[in-house]
Amino acid sequence: MPRLSRSARLAGARACLLLLAVGAAPLGCRDPHAGPPPRALSPAQRQQVRENTLSSMPTPLFRPPVEPVTLGGGAVRYLGFDAAPLPARRGEPLHIVHYWKAERPLERDWKVFVHAGESGSILDGDHHPVGGLWPTSRWRPGEIYRDAHTVRVPAAWPQATLPLYVGLYRYDDRLPVDQRQAQDGKNRIRAGAVPLSGGALPVPEYRAPRTYEVMQIDGKLSEAAWGSAPVARLVRSDGRGRPTRRTEAKLLWDDARLYVAFVAEDPDVFSTFEADDDPLYEQEVVEIFIDADGNGRTYNELQVAPSGHIFDASFVAPRQGMDLGWSSGMEAAVEVDGTLNDASDTDRGWTVEIAIPFDRLTAVPHRPPQAGEVWRFNLYRLEHLDRKRVEGQSLSPPVLPDFHRPERFARLRFVDEGGSRGHAAARGAAGATTP
Repeated sequence: MPRLSRSARLAGARACLLLLAVGAAPLGCRDPHAGPPPRALSPAQRQQVRENTLSSMPTPLFRPPVEPVTLGGGAVRYLGFDAAPLPARRGEPLHIVHYWKAERPLERDWKVFVHAGESGSILDGDHHPVGGLWPTSRWRPGEIYRDAHTVRVPAAWPQATLPLYVGLYRYDDRLPVDQRQAQDGKNRIRAGAVPLSGGALPVPEYRAPRTYEVMQIDGKLSEAAWGSAPVARLVRSDGRGRPTRRTEAKLLWDDARLYVAFVAEDPDVFSTFEADDDPLYEQEVVEIFIDADGNGRTYNELQVAPSGHIFDASFVAPRQGMDLGWSSGMEAAVEVDGTLNDASDTDRGWTVEIAIPFDRLTAVPHRPPQAGEVWRFNLYRLEHLDRKRVEGQSLSPPVLPDFHRPERFARLRFVDEGGSRGHAAARGAAGATTP
């Protein structure tokens, strides 16, 4: 079998990451290169194996939540890991040393996987143990092996710590973790959380002005209030900078409703869904997540497709208790600059204008909001590049491949700079138009 290049191996890894980015949850990424490394070792390599075979029990800094932790019906014990430097630095290498103890012979060769975070792996941490020199089929009962490798901490990792999940896999199979309390239900050991310098990444704040105009929801954004609202530019949801297609958003509010506008650059505007509450998130869509009381649990999700169809749901906790029967009462209008569902021409984009009644949202502290009040929210866009590749965008990047992360929601501050002058202007405008 010909030896594959590093670029080919990385392509396979990226394919696995793409599955996670669009919401798939595979039990394990299929690795066609999981076979054993070469068996003939040089004298220097044999010396390296001896140096990584320990004669006494180590005391790793990071240990699983319960001990002992065994895999494969007690065949292998995971003792924990050390890491350096500490605290780790975003965007820089992190050197990790795992400790494994063989309890019974393993007939097959298993690879080590190392994942970051609950949602999935964004680390290139998969490797053959002991530097690729000593496969698990050679592990001798009673011996302890030092397994060192290096990963790069994601530059935009949002949390103050980097939780690591560890295990052994072969092709599509993971070696079962025997202790339920030590794993996440997917045969991934909760190995420990590495502290990061600088703490958690900050989230942005949007200052939404109050409007005293009568807002007409037609997708045209012709009201003067839209011109004075700050522009929020969405970035890639994985935290890696500017997206391929530009997306800008603005927000306003009044006594009754929250107004949201998206202006999305798009050379091929399409949506084939024909009814509200269809799975719009499977195609191009803009999304609004609102956690009004900021408790990190209850929140609302609202979506609008280029076709003008809407989707709304409420949640009692992140991805839990989804209520599709809940109705936001939102009003939405879409203006397409081009042609919808025609791939033969080049479009310029689409504009969305949305009005969301406060009295329909979950756990709203005050109706209407008070000036200076702060909610948590996020804005998203799913753009299908060439109708194939999916690029996620957000105001506050969740970084992990999951939009349902309230702790990464931006802050929404309600601002009323008009005050009594705004009320007077609104009354004057209303009087001028009254016959």
